[in-house]
Amino acid sequence: MEIWYIFVAVPIIGAILHFFIIKKELTKNRVLEVLLLWFLGFGIGVGSIFSGLAQIVSPEIVAQSVGWPNSPFLREVGFANISYGILGILSIKYRSFWAPTIIAYAVFMWGAAISHIHNIQQTGNLASGNAGTVLYLDILMPIIFILLLFTYNKTKVVIGN
Repeated sequence: MEIWYIFVAVPIIGAILHFFIIKKELTKNRVLEVLLLWFLGFGIGVGSIFSGLAQIVSPEIVAQSVGWPNSPFLREVGFANISYGILGILSIKYRSFWAPTIIAYAVFMWGAAISHIHNIQQTGNLASGNAGTVLYLDILMPIIFILLLFTYNKTKVVIGN
């Protein structure tokens, strides 16, 4: 079951709807802020908590989607997912959580991407949870979040002067 797109599409749709409902002035800084709020709160927050709970409650299904054997370690990975999911949810209220949440998420996702690439090279495992879109998102989403945060902070400084 591939539902990764929910955690990419919903934040974008949510941000767009946010502008129609709130009807505040659209500035570059405001657009970046709302995108970050939605990606951190829903994409990382809800998405990581959901993923973590799946790994804890149904590790055999997750292992099958990745093409790996089920292991007790998968539950531990689930708790790691939940930890930065909670950071993502807290980022909605606390802007000081933005950078730590993105750093934690990036380290985990890029580590996962390295593991997936290594597994593909060693075993040829092209299962949907190990290769393809999931692998690309593991690499690209942290880059997008880092660029959004960097641009937001740069724009905020320029606007503040």
